[in-house]
Amino acid sequence: MSNPGEADPTPVTSVRQLADWFAAGGKPRAAWKVGTEHEKFGFRRDEPGLPAPAYEPRGIRAVLEGLCAKHGWQPILDGGNPIGLKRGGGSISLEPGGQLELSGAVHADLHAAQAELNTHLREVHEIAGPLGLGFALLGFHPTATRAEMPWMPKGRYAVMRAYMPKVGSLGLDMMLRTCTVQANLDYGDEADMVEKLRISLALQPVATALFANSPFTEGKPNGFLSMRSQVWTDTDNARTGIPAVVFEPGFGFERFCDWVLDVPMYFVMRDGKWIDTAGMSFRAFMEGKLPVLPGERATMGDFADHVTTAFTEVRLKRFLEMRGMDAGSPAMLMAASALWVGLIYDDAAQKAAAALVRDWTVEEIRALRAEVPRTALRARLRGRTVRDIAHDMVAIARGGLKARGLGEEVYLAPLDEIVGSGLTQAERWLHLVERLYGGDAAKLLTAAEA
Repeated sequence: MSNPGEADPTPVTSVRQLADWFAAGGKPRAAWKVGTEHEKFGFRRDEPGLPAPAYEPRGIRAVLEGLCAKHGWQPILDGGNPIGLKRGGGSISLEPGGQLELSGAVHADLHAAQAELNTHLREVHEIAGPLGLGFALLGFHPTATRAEMPWMPKGRYAVMRAYMPKVGSLGLDMMLRTCTVQANLDYGDEADMVEKLRISLALQPVATALFANSPFTEGKPNGFLSMRSQVWTDTDNARTGIPAVVFEPGFGFERFCDWVLDVPMYFVMRDGKWIDTAGMSFRAFMEGKLPVLPGERATMGDFADHVTTAFTEVRLKRFLEMRGMDAGSPAMLMAASALWVGLIYDDAAQKAAAALVRDWTVEEIRALRAEVPRTALRARLRGRTVRDIAHDMVAIARGGLKARGLGEEVYLAPLDEIVGSGLTQAERWLHLVERLYGGDAAKLLTAAEA
């Protein structure tokens, strides 16, 4: 979850106005860029199974302060506490359980994104090492209980912490014990957005399988290859998953706005404070009928905040966020962006990807989404394994990257290995813990250190 942005005070007067806000995100092809995000778990080197402390000495706060002091980051405060950093076009934020997230700047190519990632990991290692801390790239915390995870002093998280248990049994696990990698990509116009969103939603379960990297819970195999993905199935079904509206005839910005307006609210920010509106209606807010702010009408800034609380597998903002993948090794972080850039930033590749999924039904896609957390590449759709589909998906992406002529296809190498072997990161960890680590899942944290 990103740091709060600057609010736009323009009053909301119609759904069309909201649709125009999305439409304004469209860009000409020459301006399309890629943004990368990833999260990682802090851990104590002397006791790797335990999470890094939050605001105690030599904890997460010290990491943020060190990055400011030595590397020119500027703090973002919430209630006087540093809860994030900003520098240039990038930011670092804290997830609820202290997971450190890099929201990178937007870049014209993957090589620039790789350079940014390398710089970030080097800086974090430089600051965290002397504090006795490390940061691990895994999809679900392999050892810590929910009670052992710290809570970050961030106003919006307090609202969500109270609300989550009312709408699902695993929402607090999502907040505290999961880490993801995300690729953010542009669209040209409404028609281009529709096709890109349909392709990426349909293929998101395949990406979930390729990036599966969370087979342990509290030190034991959990029966899943992507526990992170499984957690999302019982977090809050009003705002998660694969919305059927995207695949309906006539879908576009306005239809999406109608859908997101029916997602229950979490909060509103006023005067630097988060106001609890959990479960309330944004439509009522537009009409000045929000119980906690009687007579006050929603602004475009409020709507932009509300959009960030829709947790679909691909999230539409003024760009597209690919959200279905577990965090993994640095090479896999780059592979995530390479996969999606290759699929939807070249016309021929986008057409091939659209053809691959054209006759898949929403019911089939949702059924696949439900299956891949457990079986990953062994899941099946219409008689084909996900591994077979992933082979085609990666091949299309490679063609798209080659067409860009920038040498970016090298970043797909980890996916070639997974498709070729049929073994996900999760399955390799299961083997290592059983055969080499004597069943000690805590060793995964140091082995998966960024």
